Amino acid sequence: MSVSSIPTLDLFAGAGGLSLGFEQADQAFLPVLAVEHDESAAETYATNFGCEVYAGPIEDLTEFPEARVIVGGPPCQGFSPLGRDRDAVSRARLNALWEHYLRAVRDVEPEAFVVENVPEFLKSAEFQVLLRTLEEDPAFAAYHPPAFGVLNAADYGVPQLRRRGVMIVSRVRDPRPLWPPAPTHNPATYATVREAIGDLPLTPTNEDLHWGRNPKPFSIERYRAVPEGGNRFDLARNRPDLLPDCWRRKKSGTTDVFGRLWWDRPAFTIRTEFFKPEKGRYLHPQADRPITHREAARLQTFPDSFAFVGSKISVARQIGNAVPPLLARRIAEVVAQVVSSDIEASLAA
Repeated sequence: MSVSSIPTLDLFAGAGGLSLGFEQADQAFLPVLAVEHDESAAETYATNFGCEVYAGPIEDLTEFPEARVIVGGPPCQGFSPLGRDRDAVSRARLNALWEHYLRAVRDVEPEAFVVENVPEFLKSAEFQVLLRTLEEDPAFAAYHPPAFGVLNAADYGVPQLRRRGVMIVSRVRDPRPLWPPAPTHNPATYATVREAIGDLPLTPTNEDLHWGRNPKPFSIERYRAVPEGGNRFDLARNRPDLLPDCWRRKKSGTTDVFGRLWWDRPAFTIRTEFFKPEKGRYLHPQADRPITHREAARLQTFPDSFAFVGSKISVARQIGNAVPPLLARRIAEVVAQVVSSDIEASLAA
């Protein structure tokens, strides 16, 4: 660790999208511990960052190392509209995990901490409790009021329309005047699918995450019936004989299902089952197939050198759950500013 690097604790770390973006920032943040209960994701993290990884539930971890910054995204399924089918007990546990995040903050007393989650978290009753806790709990008396809001990853160079709720808190400098990070892109200059994956072979090589599937012939015919930017309604118009009964009965609603990406626009949100076209807009802009793991990783701004560990399903989950590293880097630039006065003092000493 260099003299100017900032020791960082990554909670609910996943594969390490947040840590990678923080590591890539001009002011380097280096993880001293990551906490991740999923074994494959924990192994991916350890492979790429080389720091200690606690591969277990955060509830079972009783001590945390010293760190100047804490980052993390408590599991979002309890807040996400896609998690509404979970039972009440499961949802309650997921929604309460931010309390263990705050336990780490109380123990470590970092100079700043970052919470990342789905946008719905910022509208939840739990978030209001979190804000009251930060305001009323003496353990947080030294911290400035938080800066928070919803960021669109495409505004920061990610070739994907992905919205995330982010909160930054610091005891060194008020983060609110620095929030949100200044956008680097706008709708006229958004990074595109073509820029991200246009150089990859149209036919998957089945190497280096460019994994193909073996769809049945009727599935391929369905793919062919959907033009660039189209969706299941194009399938209904072009090949009604191939339309599943459930879609035949549902004549309105989601327009992303069985959707094909545009070459010259950002992708839509990459989720954990991007390899299933029936789950969203995941058909390749040109090839008659869903996007591969490598293409999804690039749309998330993971470099090809980043090594994922686990089964195909596990790697897909790691990719889909990750914070895009390029978005994380922009967040890290704000964090670097809110702890900068202490950095400058330590370097001058």
